[in-house]
Amino acid sequence: MPEPAPERANKLVIRKIIPVPRERVFAAWLDPEGMRNWMCPGNCRSAEVEIDARVGGKFRILMKSEEKDYDHTGEYVVIDPPSKLAFTWISEGTDHQPTLVTVELFDRGKECELVLTHERFPRAEKVEPHRQGWGSIVEKLAAHLQAAARS
Repeated sequence: MPEPAPERANKLVIRKIIPVPRERVFAAWLDPEGMRNWMCPGNCRSAEVEIDARVGGKFRILMKSEEKDYDHTGEYVVIDPPSKLAFTWISEGTDHQPTLVTVELFDRGKECELVLTHERFPRAEKVEPHRQGWGSIVEKLAAHLQAAARS
């Protein structure tokens, strides 16, 4: 089996259909109150979130678990409502090097298709833990938005 190309080895893509309008999905990514509930992968129970939602604005997300807190920082590079958001992502999990996360949102009737791409990992072995984390986050985001739509 051939070796993966370097750009593929250091990149992940998560896709999810969420049964709410994409405007609501986009807004959730810039809502620090809501993010406290869903930006919590795996065994993280909550997050402290600070956002300066403008291109060039910075964010900080402190994910809290029983064992440890996970600090993430970054800067918004694209804010194009309701279709695209891109930001750098820096944490211990990226060797404190800036990586790039792009969230694209597509209308699918009354639903939204979310495509999250995380790339520019410093090492290929950093990809799989992030794939698991983002997968968990996207599932919690969907559940959060669906619960809000029912209430």
